[in-house]
Parts: sequence; structure tokens; C-alpha cells
Amino acid sequence: MRMYDIIEKKKHNIELSKDEIEWLISNYTNDYIFDYQMSAFLMAVYFNGMTENEIFNMTMAMAKSGDVLDLSLINGIKVDKHSTGGVGDKTTLIIAPIVAACGGKVAKMSGKGLGFTGGTIDKLESINGFKTNISINEFIENVNDIGVSVVGQTGNLTPADKKIYALRDVTATVDSIPLIASSIMSKKIAAGSDGILLDVKVGSGAFMKDIKKAEELADIMIKIGKKANKKVSALITNMDEPLGCAIGNALEVEEAIEVLKGNKKGDLYEVCIELASRMLVMSECGTLEECKDMVIEAINSFKAYDKFEEMVKRQNGAITEFKKAKYSYEVLAKKEGYIGGIECCECGRASVVLEAGRENKDSIIDYQAGIIIDKKTSDKVSIGDRLAIVYTNNKEKIKEASEILETAFTIVPEKIERKPIILGEK
Repeated sequence: MRMYDIIEKKKHNIELSKDEIEWLISNYTNDYIFDYQMSAFLMAVYFNGMTENEIFNMTMAMAKSGDVLDLSLINGIKVDKHSTGGVGDKTTLIIAPIVAACGGKVAKMSGKGLGFTGGTIDKLESINGFKTNISINEFIENVNDIGVSVVGQTGNLTPADKKIYALRDVTATVDSIPLIASSIMSKKIAAGSDGILLDVKVGSGAFMKDIKKAEELADIMIKIGKKANKKVSALITNMDEPLGCAIGNALEVEEAIEVLKGNKKGDLYEVCIELASRMLVMSECGTLEECKDMVIEAINSFKAYDKFEEMVKRQNGAITEFKKAKYSYEVLAKKEGYIGGIECCECGRASVVLEAGRENKDSIIDYQAGIIIDKKTSDKVSIGDRLAIVYTNNKEKIKEASEILETAFTIVPEKIERKPIILGEK
């Protein structure tokens, strides 16, 4: 086979065979194909798309390009959740202990964040002493013993996806549905769980800006998963404004704890109830209504928070008082009215300026930095009301971040209705 011929076929929208795709992924992973050739292939996919068979074959080839975890030593049905990313999305910290407290098994591998979407591993590592690099044996033992463990991805999990994603990031091919679907599902299949719940974000702070595209992405990922003999379902959720109020690692952990203790309601609480309930349905713990009742009871009885504490202790962490960053600055409303919208990307950009997120993979993040949002869409505001507060240990970053954040808030004269957090289900 020749890479030239594969590019030529995809340029003319001719379906590639399973053997051709496996050859492509294997040879690129092993450095026998040049980046400029793979870039040409990715751009051809961006414009011409892929058939369902091509997407499935590419997914499986990437999943098998490195380690594939065998979780058969974990008793029961293993469930996982994947979010397509958003600002302030700390749902894993909440739903994983909830599901475990209700009798489910959550064996989750997560990554570090790049940009403003934030990584679950970064959030967990903001907890004093928390270890995310435990061995696979410890990982399996923890899930068997307490029902939950969240760890960093192994160095050799889907190496093909790591290489291809890095190339997509610099060739403007990130927002291709076939490439997004194969990237996400290759990691989930390689991670070994029996059931996968997809949280597909849609809105200004998501890859998918409109619901039709989000539904298309959800449909293809579900088809891939089922063909790979996995239980898969999806929720389409709103990311037109940051999820919850906290953006930034330690700040998000604190907010997650408040939800687990039942002290905080709102959009974050609502989406976590829905996600956790469906993970329990996948775990065959009951009907959707029965599972919702179990989830709410686990929060109200503190069982969910106790499970979170247990998970943290098992991974060498300790929940102590989180230190605040040295500097803070309040962003105030300059006119009265109602919040007409909060631009997610600007909030995310401000958090990166504050050093709560990474501009590149080598950036060092400040776990204490971030933003607390005080007003959400449809809330009434008067002149001088606090819209948000920024935190950082780098005083020089305050001016730029607060100016960006000011532009994120739109204030309008008439109250508008906030969109529901759940926009659809697959």
C-alpha cells in the first residue's frame, strides 16, 4: 500500500477498506508516514467525511494501537462517562461517587486539560496528596472494593489518537464529526468499560454549536459503541453558559463538594442527577425513575459525599480547606437589567490568562486560580452588582483577565428565559 493512493481515494470520496485504514493507523503510529501526508488525509476527511464503516474501522484501529485494558477482574458492570468538553464541567467529580454510592462500578480514566475545557485529572490533583498515577492493579482493586476510581490515562493508551489529535489541533481539522467520534470512542473502547454514557455538549462553549450537529455526533458514537459490543447512550446538554459557577481546578472541586453535600442546586446539580441516573440504568440498578430516586437519596443522606471522601483517601488524598489564591478582583455590572447571556469561550479564555488552564501541553497551571460567576443568564442585575470574581497568584494577570470577563456578560433590558440544561437524549 502507498499513502499517496489512500489520500487520492479519500480526495475523491472513495470508501477505504478495513485493511487500508488499519495500515494507515499502524504506519502513522510507528512513524512510517509523514505528518504532511497525514495532514492531507485529515483535510480530505474534513471536506468529504467518512462512511459509518470507515469511522468504525478507524476507531477500532486507534483503540488497538496501544494498550487495551482488561477490566474483567472487576465484578459487575463497569460504566464510564465522557463529556465532549465545556467550561466549568466538573460532572465526573460528582457523578462517579454518586453512582458508586448507589451500587454501580465506575472505572474511569481521564486526561489533563488543554485550553479552557479543563481536565478531570487536573481538578483531582488540586486535592492535597491525591494520586492519579496509581497502578492498574490498584485501580482494579479500588473499583472492586469501593466501586470507584478515577486515574490518569496510561502512557500507551491509544497512541494513534494522541498523534492524530496533535496534528488536528494545528491543521484546523478538530471540528470534524468523523474525527471527533473516532477520537472519543477509541479512548473509551480501549479503557475497557462495559457501558459508556456520552454527554454531548452543544452551544457557544462547545465544539458543536447547533443541536443537529450534536445529535449527528451522538448518533455516530452510539453506533460505534454498539458495534463494539458496548452499552452506549447519550444526553445532549446545554453549554451556552459555563456549567455551575466555578471555573478553575480547586474552585471546581469545592463546588462539586457542595453539590455532593446537597448544599447547591441549579444547572450543575440538575445535569448530574440526569447523568448519574442513566449510568445506574446502564448498571442494571433499576428503571430511570428508580435510579433518579436513588441518586437524590444518595446526596441527601451524605452517602455520595462519603463515597467521594473514600475515593480521595484510597488515592492518597486528603480533603482539607482549599487555600485561596493571593489576589482577587471583582467584576461589577456597569448597567442595570438582566443577564442576556454569558459567552463561554471568553470565560474560558479569561481562566487561561489567570493560569487556571494550559495554553499548551507544557504550561504549568495554578490550581488555585480561576473564576466564580455570581450571576447567570436571566438573573436581574443593578449597577455595581458583582458579576464574577477572579482569583490568581499572578497579580499581573488580573487586568487582562477581568477585561476579557467583562465582555463575556451581556446585559439586556428585558428578562429572557434560560434554556433547559438537557436538550435531548439518544
